[in-house]
Formats: sequence, C-alpha cells, structure tokens
Amino acid sequence: MTVSITDITFDAGDARALATFWANLLGWQVFYDDDPVVLVAPHYPTLGKTTMLFIPVPEGKTAKNRVHLDLTPTDMTRDEQVEQAIALGATVVGDHREEEDGGGWVTLADPEGNEFCIVRSDAERPAPTTKAWRLG
Repeated sequence: MTVSITDITFDAGDARALATFWANLLGWQVFYDDDPVVLVAPHYPTLGKTTMLFIPVPEGKTAKNRVHLDLTPTDMTRDEQVEQAIALGATVVGDHREEEDGGGWVTLADPEGNEFCIVRSDAERPAPTTKAWRLG
C-alpha cells in the first residue's frame, strides 16, 4: 500500500498572513475564499501535488515543533535564501553553517514561531557519493 502527502497543515493565529509568508518564501500562490482555511500551492488546481493549509486557531504556539520542513533553494544559494526569509519576517533560531567546507544549515522561525531549516542548494553541494540510502 502507498499513500501520498496531500497537505502540510499549520495551525495559525493569522492564517492569511502566515500563508502569505510561506507563499512568498516558496514562490507559491495563496488561495482562499469565505472559508477561514487558507491554501498555499504552486498553482491551482493542485491535483496530486502537496500543498500547505493554514487553519486559524485561538491558541498560540507553546513548544518546539515536533516536525519541521527542510528547504533546499533551487535558484539561489542557501545564504541568499536565508536573507530572503529574514526579509520576509523569519528570525534565525540557530546558525549551523560550517566555515571549513561551507556545509550546514540555518534554523529559522516563521512569523508565528514554526521552525524550518534552509540547507545548501544542490549546486553548492559536493558531488554525490555512491553510498545509497537503505530503507528498513
């Protein structure tokens, strides 16, 4: 049996504002109507594609995320993407960049405190090794 991930869902104090942050960061679009739930997707309709949903809730975030997103830039460097995220309203939680080989990542928080990481772009990474991932 297989399944696909349809939505990544965020609780939000201000669903439209948080959706707008993520849409701007990812280069996606915001979709909403009279429903308080806000959709962020690369395009609409998004049949078979993963989207992000932002659902308004009254309570604020109280603890560290148990799950977070790792973002890999596709048209800029990791450091440029970090600067863009900060300009959009993210804050740096932890800087794990390594000076020696340029590796590492930066952990940030979106405007409502949800953590995410930005890693190096594929163009910034060394050539892959032949080591394969083993499942199970």
